[in-house]
Amino acid sequence: MKTLKDAKIGQTVTVKKLHGEGPIRRRIMDMGITKGVEIYVRKFAPLGDPMELFIRGYELSLRKDDAQMIEVE
Repeated sequence: MKTLKDAKIGQTVTVKKLHGEGPIRRRIMDMGITKGVEIYVRKFAPLGDPMELFIRGYELSLRKDDAQMIEVE
């Protein structure tokens, strides 16, 4: 299983499935990350966390712990 955490800089991935439960899953969905959406990985912070993404026309910073719950292809 490949997760968003494993994506490299400059790569575009498609969300396949969201893992996690309750409020964490809801928060991820509220950010616009839903099944079938394309995510472009722009860059990582100097220490590697968080990661900056481009999704649905806006930039989003996401912690790697949260990115690990997003299965991509």
